[in-house]
Amino acid sequence: MNAVRPAAALAALALAIGAYLAFDRVTSHESAPSVGYTLLDGTKSNTAQLRGKVVLVNFWATSCTTCVHEMPQIVATHQKYKDRGYDTLAVAMSYDPPAYVINYAETRKLPFGVAIDNTGGIAKSFGNVQLTPTSVLINRRGEIVKRFVGEPDFAALHQLVEKLLAEA
Repeated sequence: MNAVRPAAALAALALAIGAYLAFDRVTSHESAPSVGYTLLDGTKSNTAQLRGKVVLVNFWATSCTTCVHEMPQIVATHQKYKDRGYDTLAVAMSYDPPAYVINYAETRKLPFGVAIDNTGGIAKSFGNVQLTPTSVLINRRGEIVKRFVGEPDFAALHQLVEKLLAEA
């Protein structure tokens, strides 16, 4: 009986690793949804128009302390890579008062597009995002490469962005 336990544990571990790798492969090639949105300046756009760029879609709220804490690093990342084909879309959650979002974006001079997800439709399209901050990194082909729940490790994010920008 003792010999069976290690074998069963090993089999369970192998199944778990296999499931993880299969899930990781599937999520890493998932196409980003094509979702329409309106930026704070009134410009209407669609995530499909971002194809050809490496894009970070950041779901945030002005009431989220982690979101507010990470925003200067989101800005710095955008500034560092924007001239190389990188873009950022900040999506304020549906419960965030529009006046707060506008005030935050204007006083911090956010250098990228900011949309308010009034209906929750953008968050729902990106996998029913409910926790903030949640960021989704998309490659030039429009595929979701990585999801971050909570503040990302920005050094690791920068390494991944470098790799994605180097891809044809």
